[in-house]
Amino acid sequence: MQLRRVVVTGLGAITPIGNTLQDYWEGLRQGKPGAGLITKFNTEKFKVKFACEVKDFDATQFLDKKEARKMDPFTHYAMVAADEAVQDSGITQGTFNPDRIGVIWGAGIGGFYACLD
Repeated sequence: MQLRRVVVTGLGAITPIGNTLQDYWEGLRQGKPGAGLITKFNTEKFKVKFACEVKDFDATQFLDKKEARKMDPFTHYAMVAADEAVQDSGITQGTFNPDRIGVIWGAGIGGFYACLD
């Protein structure tokens, strides 16, 4: 296996302590807690009542309202964070070889809300 060098050119973040990279970083620096009471669904049947939810996020600020309704919040977060990372990178179309660029995206879970119905 041949090792290759990787360069991180842009970052984006939608997190329980900030909905932009700058807000996230400031939240980390200030020791802001991400955990709180669950507000996204009814917890009556669950023992655990707290979680690290994304707070104050409105997908329609970034996505068309009709398109946003078709997506799970998990997808909203992915698209908005990826867009922020591209903007943060400063890369514009036509200034790169598309065969030598990629996105690495991570999350702990996705598509959870459909399971709660």
